[in-house]
Amino acid sequence: MNLSDIGEIANTCWLAIPNHFPFVVLHNHMVMPNHVHGLIEIAKNDSHNTVETQNFASLLQKPKTSQPSSYKNKFGPQSRNLSSIIRGFKIGVTKNARYIQPDFKWQSRFHDHIVRNENSYYRIKNYIINNPINWDSDEFNR
Repeated sequence: MNLSDIGEIANTCWLAIPNHFPFVVLHNHMVMPNHVHGLIEIAKNDSHNTVETQNFASLLQKPKTSQPSSYKNKFGPQSRNLSSIIRGFKIGVTKNARYIQPDFKWQSRFHDHIVRNENSYYRIKNYIINNPINWDSDEFNR
């Protein structure tokens, strides 16, 4: 795949993910003209679970009593998950891409799939590797 200038930015930001999230191991990835595929391994151990969830809800609401808010996020820390990794990647690409294309923007969501076994890993890996070969017939190739 021959990358555009924005594609090069996306590739550079993808490769930098472990610099910002040291618990991430990158596997195959491919930057396409209008999307990115990648395999991310989240290799956390107990020492990575020490980040506290930001409690914005209690900062916005005035407590009715003098006691501090006891609100806890039932999903645990939200700063070290797949969504935060992808959000950081998209922010990095967007900031730099807008120097080239001021109206650059991503779709608001992303598609994820949990790799549950070795067969699934190799199927997805091959899909990523072969994606450029199939670009000419891709419905999003406009």
